[in-house]
Amino acid sequence: MTPSLEQKKNRLFIILCGIFLTNALLAEMIGTKIFSAESIVGLEPAHINILGFLMDFNLTAGVIIWPIVFMTTDLINEYFGKPGVKRISYLTAALIAYSFLILFLTIELPPAQWWLDANSSDPDGNAFNINYAFSKIFGQGLRIILGSLTAFLLGQLVDVFVFQRLRHLTGSRLLWLRATGSTLVSQFVDSFVVLFIAFSGVFSTRQIIAIGITNYLYKFVVAIALTPLIYLGHGLIDRYLGKENASKISAEAAEQSKGFF
Repeated sequence: MTPSLEQKKNRLFIILCGIFLTNALLAEMIGTKIFSAESIVGLEPAHINILGFLMDFNLTAGVIIWPIVFMTTDLINEYFGKPGVKRISYLTAALIAYSFLILFLTIELPPAQWWLDANSSDPDGNAFNINYAFSKIFGQGLRIILGSLTAFLLGQLVDVFVFQRLRHLTGSRLLWLRATGSTLVSQFVDSFVVLFIAFSGVFSTRQIIAIGITNYLYKFVVAIALTPLIYLGHGLIDRYLGKENASKISAEAAEQSKGFF
């Protein structure tokens, strides 16, 4: 039996939400690891002088998959508008908060002695405390979590607003402009909000801005590089829904997406 258009829309929304939610949660979990972007491509540290600070591209591991979240946001925005983006964003924020609550509770559980003994050293014989490692990896500070969640929600609202404003100005044309443009604006907001909430009073304002600029430069490059994938995703969805149906659904989504909130 051929699925109806409504069934296809529901299936599409569930798939996009699953991709969005999975990658957002994973990005938060792996975000405690900092890696050197220069080392990946065999380059020396950048040592860029920003506001008097020598900055390298040392980034949280979460940035590897956050671009998938950005891209999925744009696809949800295109076909389900602000209501769809808000629905999955609020649900994701709640589940991230729940995940961190469970992690904090598990950190407080007393470790089994045999588990500690079995993991008392690394393969090279160096002393190793697995319970301490577990706590350090998953025990992100409250301000970092608060900053991350606030920046995530604000970034999503900014993304959907800019996306729909650009769509209003250009119609169904220039997909690259509304998709890439909204990501560039929202990630600029995200980059600085999370840092100011998490590190105000720890780092100076100039240092926070310098870190934010370094992070945003990376996100800027990635957002541009993702543009072909946006067109690929758009094309696959149009084929699944049918070009005429997809255009109608996209127009309806735009009509439901007026205003910031």
